Amino acid sequence: MTDFQKYIQRYLDLIPSENWMEELKKSGEKTVSLFSFLTEEQSKFAYAEGKWTLKEVLLHLSDTERIFQYRILAIARGKEKNLPGFDEELYAQNSFANERSLDSLLEEYQLVRNSSQILLETMNSSALNNIGTANGNQISAETIGKLIIGHNIHHLNVIEERYLPKL
Repeated sequence: MTDFQKYIQRYLDLIPSENWMEELKKSGEKTVSLFSFLTEEQSKFAYAEGKWTLKEVLLHLSDTERIFQYRILAIARGKEKNLPGFDEELYAQNSFANERSLDSLLEEYQLVRNSSQILLETMNSSALNNIGTANGNQISAETIGKLIIGHNIHHLNVIEERYLPKL
């Protein structure tokens, strides 16, 4: 198993059932529910110096999901090579998430998630099985769809373990 395979497997292992399309919906609902209970002030909380605020985490989820959507679309439609990576730290630094309202970030997250659901629900299995190269690694469109879920769950776990106890 390559380092890349090990890296993505840790996210895939977080998906609680084989019905990953249902888990996509559930993880989105759980994210919206969790963030809906936060106050504007709480959403600016970071659990340690140099860590992202909850607003930055939420926008990171939207940013990452958008990038994953593009990769899914490109691979499913036949692009096989050279989809770029991205630097999540640079994206967070330039997101200005803390200047936005929590409501606007939540609305954006919901729209991005709805878009992912439509994209993935309308693809046939042959398109989802297409393999391309993203960030220098071969991956299928379906696996990227599953990574949306595992990545989201990973961040929900971090929030529950490191943020919420300190709020």
